[in-house]
Amino acid sequence: MKNNIGNFIVQKRKEMGYTQQELARYLHVSFQAVSKWENGSTTPDIVLLPKIAQFFRTSVDALLGYSSLPETDYEKHYKQEDYYWGLNPNKLCYDIMKLKPPIKPYRVLDMGCGEGKDAVFLAKNGYSVSAFDVAESGLEKARILAKKSGVKVNFFKANILDYRPDGMFGIIFSSGVFHYITPEIRNEVISSLKEHTVVNGINVINVFVDKPFINNPPDYEMKEFENPPWHSGELFTYYHDWMFHKNDERIFDCNSGGILHKHCMDVLIAERKM
Repeated sequence: MKNNIGNFIVQKRKEMGYTQQELARYLHVSFQAVSKWENGSTTPDIVLLPKIAQFFRTSVDALLGYSSLPETDYEKHYKQEDYYWGLNPNKLCYDIMKLKPPIKPYRVLDMGCGEGKDAVFLAKNGYSVSAFDVAESGLEKARILAKKSGVKVNFFKANILDYRPDGMFGIIFSSGVFHYITPEIRNEVISSLKEHTVVNGINVINVFVDKPFINNPPDYEMKEFENPPWHSGELFTYYHDWMFHKNDERIFDCNSGGILHKHCMDVLIAERKM
């Protein structure tokens, strides 16, 4: 466990661009203590683990090495020159702008941003955007897109299975990613998102749902479809105490993988009122 924690801390610290001194100040310890954790000569006190996990926007399980971070199957697609998902924003971005127009600098979190098209679109329209993905090749293209568009987006690498917000957001957005979340942590993940949404803020989420009359997609063997599926309405139940602006289910054609097929998706826009 000693090496797991130390390796995790040094890797995440460097990925996120923090110094040992910055982490030490946050934890109210000496930078020498952080250095000893990273070289494996000592380990952090157990009472510090939740705060270390919070600093790195992850879970204690991941910090201890109990959580695996599977590489996305889209990594190879994102390494191509073209933008795999194109550059047109998700229609949900327009719903966000209608419900919460950027008359003030809303903080937005885009979970599983891919190549960054939605994050950059929202930033161009006046939102303060942070966005993460597990695929580094996608993030590289997202940063290029943001630079070309003349906007600033806080892109960082994280996995939706382990990331937990450490600040408050007016808008939390996630499209085409929630099917990665395993059943045993769905309540924990969504509870964390709700807790880190400001009053009158919104969560905008979609997720694939299982329908027995729809054939498996041609890319069914990809990791994203290994988890037990979400069922119709399951996503909505986690937000039963919020006000719904949209709770739709739709079946649509998809051409990913070059073969036309169908998906069913639940779409939620919910607002925290208290």
